[in-house]
Parts: sequence; structure tokens; C-alpha cells
Amino acid sequence: MGLYEQITNARKILGIPESATITRIKKSFKDSIKQWHPDRCQEKKELCREKSSQIIQAYKTIMIYCDNYRFSFSRDEVEKYMSAEETWKKKYGSDPIWSAEDD
Repeated sequence: MGLYEQITNARKILGIPESATITRIKKSFKDSIKQWHPDRCQEKKELCREKSSQIIQAYKTIMIYCDNYRFSFSRDEVEKYMSAEETWKKKYGSDPIWSAEDD
């Protein structure tokens, strides 16, 4: 199985969409492990242990990928994630026609 398939499988085990933040990844892991942890699980203990093991391995796979991912800090990449307010300011700046102040 290639890296993409491993990541996709791990992502599905954790219930993570194709695009997710580290915060979302960690939350999905915590929620999944709470549900399937053998000490809390309401299913058969062996199934709970198996699911917990899969969840832990999936999380490790995703985190190794994230640890080795090269983040881009280029202007183009950073500007993709600007808020609506930041985009507005970048586009219109201090143009008086868009100013809320009355002179």
C-alpha cells in the first residue's frame, strides 16, 4: 500500500476530511479513542481493543505525515487563508470611498 492509500485509510478511520487542521485531527483522534477505548467501550472488549489499536496507528500515520509536511509560507499560499476582512483591506486598503468614517 502506498503512502497516499495509507493516509487515506488513516483519515477515514479517524473521520477526517481530505483537508483538516491539526486541531481537527487531534479532536477527531480524541473523540474516536474515547468511543473505542477498552475501559469505556460498550462493545465486546476484543473489538474495542482492535478499534483502539487501529485508531492509534491511524493517528500516528497522520502525525508522521504532518511532521514531515513542508508548509509553504509564500505570499500566494498565506493569502489563500486570509479572513474576509483581511482580503477586503488588501483589495481596497484605505480607499476613502470604502471608508466608514465621515469627514
